[in-house]
Order: sequence, then C-alpha cells, then structure tokens
Amino acid sequence: MPCFNAAAHILRGVSSALAQTIADIELIVVNDGSTDESLQILKTIKDSRLKIINQPNRGVSAARNRGIEKARGDCIAFLDTDDTWRSTCLEKLYSALKSCPTAALSYCGWQNLGLPGGKWKPYIPPDYEGPAKLETLLWTCPWPIHAVLTRRGLILEAGGFDESLSNAEDYQLWLRIASRYEVARVPEVLAFYHFHEGPQATKNKAKAARDNWLVKKEFLRTYPELADHLGRTRIRRLIHGMLLKRGYECYWARDLDSARRIFRLVMSAGYGKLNDWKYMLPALLPLSLHKNLICSLERKGQTVP
Repeated sequence: MPCFNAAAHILRGVSSALAQTIADIELIVVNDGSTDESLQILKTIKDSRLKIINQPNRGVSAARNRGIEKARGDCIAFLDTDDTWRSTCLEKLYSALKSCPTAALSYCGWQNLGLPGGKWKPYIPPDYEGPAKLETLLWTCPWPIHAVLTRRGLILEAGGFDESLSNAEDYQLWLRIASRYEVARVPEVLAFYHFHEGPQATKNKAKAARDNWLVKKEFLRTYPELADHLGRTRIRRLIHGMLLKRGYECYWARDLDSARRIFRLVMSAGYGKLNDWKYMLPALLPLSLHKNLICSLERKGQTVP
C-alpha cells in the first residue's frame, strides 16, 4: 500500500486489508514522504501484521517496488489507501491461484463508488483465457490494480513497476505478465474504488489516455512477434482506436481540454476515418476559437464537430 498524504482515508484502506478472512498476511505500507498526519495515524494501529516503511517522496511506482522488495509472501496484492476490499477478497483470489498452479495471477470483479448520481454498477470481467486474449488485453487495462493477486516471482521477472510512469504503470506490468502466462478469474465483486475530492491519478484523463497509449506502443516494440501475429490493421485499432474512443468520451462530456490533447495524439498517428477527422481537426485551432465554433453550431442545431 503506497501512502502519500492520505490522512483522510488511510484508516479505511488499512482496516479493509487487515479485516481479510485469510489470516496469514502482512500489510506493508510505504509512507512515500507524506506531509500530513498519515504517518501518525498509521502508528496508532496496533496490529503485528502491519509493517510501515518510510521513504522520501518518489512516487507510487517506487513505493510499490519498495514494498515488493520487502515482502515475504509468495503472492502480492496491491491496495491504494483510498480503495477497499471485501473481507473475503484475498482468500478467494488465493484459492483461485491454488486451484490453477499454472496461473500467474487471479483477478476479480470490482465496483467504483462515490460518483454523482450513483453511477458505475458492479462489474464482473470476462474470462480472458481464450483465442482473443492478447487482443483483449491490448484494447484496455483488463482490471484495476486492487482487483488482482499476483505471484511475487513473476512480478520480479517482469521488472516490477516502471518508476518513470505515474499512470498506466500497472497496465504495463499486467501486459508483461498476462501475455505470457495464464490468468484465473474469480467472478465476484470483491474490490472497490472510492472517488473523492482529493488528488487521484485517474482525474487527469488526457495524461491517463496518453500513458496507456505509450505503454501499448512500448510493449509491442518489445514483443514484435505479437504485432506480426495480430497484423497491422488490428494493431492500429487496438493502439489508436482506444485513444480515439477516450478522446470522444472527453469531448461529449465537454472536457474540451482533455479531448483536444487526445485528438492531437490520434492525428499524429494518422488514425481515424473521415468523420473522425471532422471532430478532431478543430483541436488544432486555438481553444477560444474551438469553443466558439462549438457554441455557434449548437445554436444552429447542427452536429457539433
């Protein structure tokens, strides 16, 4: 559990981990240079399974790598301070790994909580083991970081987390592991992501989309035989098509700043159909002109490009 200025929710996250029905666990919290009351709160928790490591602020990936280095167990799960698990989460994920000795990791369903209007229903992901596994993994990150239990040795084999990344660092790790080994599914919602007013990596939509895009490109450069297997057309759809989809999501939510940055990346790759370019090209205009164009077309009742 990486911790940086998490005083508002650290107790909830830690309590969730320590309340697991599987007793033989350790919880390593890496206090990554917090300047709030996080460390003082952690010190009030009296549980021999809790280990606290302090380090200067180096980012979430470095904090997780430090935890992996100090971990004694054969399996590792990651839980951010503002996320929680159902009490049976680790027990069921561990049971799935034991039942499938050839699996590198087990994953479960999840639910996002705290969005306005009660959005985001519980989600149970599909069974990814099948002919389309690689293509599915390359389309988008298959599970959030707190919905997975992974064998420690394979995390080390994959190089751990890339400390130069602040987004998509987990996606990069899952691609490296799940593309080479089997994965096991637990078809239950056991993990929860809590939205709140504080800083969260997912709130910077343009950066998150860009980092996912770069991780895919780097992965295929590393494993060119996979690109040959899928073919150029499918590869372009998997890499640039998802980026375009995220651009549209921002655009229709009128997060124009994020949409413009994403559209420019898609155009730099020369991707999209003629109708897509109708929406993307105005992103090359100054922001004020782009906004005025949208307002003008909306007043006329026309389709907004």
